[in-house]
Amino acid sequence: MLFTLVPPAADPAPIFELFRGTYATELLTAAVAHFNIFGRLAQAPATQRELAAEVNLAERPMTVLVTALRAMGLIARNGSGLLTLTATARAHLVPGAAHDVGDYIGLAAQAPGVLTMVERLKTNRPADAGGGAAFIYRDGIASAMEAEESARHFTLALAGRARNVAPVLADKIAVEGRLIDVAGGTGLYSIAFLQRRPQLRATVVDRPEVLKVAEEMARTHGVADRLTLHAADMFRDPLPRGEAVLLSNVLHDWDVAECRLLLERCAKALTPGGRLLIHDVFLSDDLDGPLPIALYSAALFTLTEGRAYSAAEYRGWLREMGLEAGDVMPTLIHCGVLSACVGP
Repeated sequence: MLFTLVPPAADPAPIFELFRGTYATELLTAAVAHFNIFGRLAQAPATQRELAAEVNLAERPMTVLVTALRAMGLIARNGSGLLTLTATARAHLVPGAAHDVGDYIGLAAQAPGVLTMVERLKTNRPADAGGGAAFIYRDGIASAMEAEESARHFTLALAGRARNVAPVLADKIAVEGRLIDVAGGTGLYSIAFLQRRPQLRATVVDRPEVLKVAEEMARTHGVADRLTLHAADMFRDPLPRGEAVLLSNVLHDWDVAECRLLLERCAKALTPGGRLLIHDVFLSDDLDGPLPIALYSAALFTLTEGRAYSAAEYRGWLREMGLEAGDVMPTLIHCGVLSACVGP
């Protein structure tokens, strides 16, 4: 029996918001009970860099924390670029204020999830998954994606979201020639495109153990004759060339330097006139929300070396590479696609 990928009747985004809601508790409690963010800003506004130095946090964890607190409506950035308290935070989260509820929030200070979040923020390293990383692979990092059983488990776990989102993306974006799906995992995004375009060919680039799952998916969805599997290290090995290169929910796993490197390598893999497709979640350009993405960014931060980025950040990096990106086109489950092509 062959399976066809079709869009779901309803966007399951609310389920994902509930699932990720715990990060709001962890970040707020960390800010109140472990880093005294509100007490510090009550003394004087500060730049994000100054505040990070005070609490001894690196840029990535500080960005994740500040973005979430801004999305919660608890801190703001004034016209001079300084972080300040909102009226709500000043009334209820400054130690010693008449209506301070910080001690109440502090009841969760020693909760396991909070302590884990604090450790991640302080160390700027993802949670260990049995001696290595769970969802990412690169040379020099022990990865669950290299062992058959764990690679299959994590790859299939991520397939649940892809089954919902992939057909929506494929319905909204026209792709011709060959699609290069970098870190394509199950291959479901490529499969959705192939099922809609009989003339299209696609190549999924990933680790060997992950591609075993993609091979199964290609057979059960009837596109094995048009889907090529290419085992590679996306940061080091040559990438196949194509008319379109897709990075679907990939860049958010990596820090800025790795994102820029990967974008540059993908841009070089494009044939003349080709397009680079960034399918991901996007923070606002001012990095102040929306809250569901800010909390997802915290989840990414704890599990990978990355975070969520804004379209403005991507556009800036792409422009340096000679690519011009348009507007973000929404797909599903908070995701959207940013399409970039060679500029004039």
